[in-house]
Amino acid sequence: MIIAERTSAEGLNRQEYFGEEMPDGRLTEPSSGKIYRLREAILMSKKLGRPLTDREMKEYEI
Repeated sequence: MIIAERTSAEGLNRQEYFGEEMPDGRLTEPSSGKIYRLREAILMSKKLGRPLTDREMKEYEI
């Protein structure tokens, strides 16, 4: 049995105007320009079992 969701007319209307609120086309905020050694930071985060704090992330800035 195939089950499909029906899309409401309201949902379609919101999708049509999605890009108008972002005139420059970005879906995220601009980059701060900082570069990190992300592989090392991710490994440390996994080792600790939690996200790194801002102070800990500064250790991984290049």
